[in-house]
Amino acid sequence: MTQPEVRPSVGWKEPPPQATPRLRLKPKGPQTGRVDGAWWPHSEDLEAEVPDLLAVLSIRLGPISYVLYKMTEWVKARGKILIGGRTVRLDGYHRQPSNTVEVQGLGGGKLVLLVVPVGTDADRAHAVMMTAAAPDNASTSDELLAVALDG
Repeated sequence: MTQPEVRPSVGWKEPPPQATPRLRLKPKGPQTGRVDGAWWPHSEDLEAEVPDLLAVLSIRLGPISYVLYKMTEWVKARGKILIGGRTVRLDGYHRQPSNTVEVQGLGGGKLVLLVVPVGTDADRAHAVMMTAAAPDNASTSDELLAVALDG
């Protein structure tokens, strides 16, 4: 007897974002590079920022299970938050690559996002995000953020 396909997103709906996150993603398909796009949060408070981000990313990943982040780059966050009736783990690490977050879905998919620093000039932040989301871009997070500092 064939086992039914497991679909963790069936019957699950992420609440809509309160504010549209400033986010750019590479198109679906074979990925290149070290990041899958870029996110420019409004603050350094991960707990406040992540619900709107996950509402958008859940369209691609389904239900989200984890957000991995660099501990020294965010205001201290609780280890778990409740979003749309589901518990999402926020795991901070000292060895997480700088200026990145990794978002993992229950189905095994993940996205690594460049985090554009909060205080970045809007024009430069836009340039960084567009570059990071280019399908053929293979730059490191440091190389991408150098765009924000040049000029």
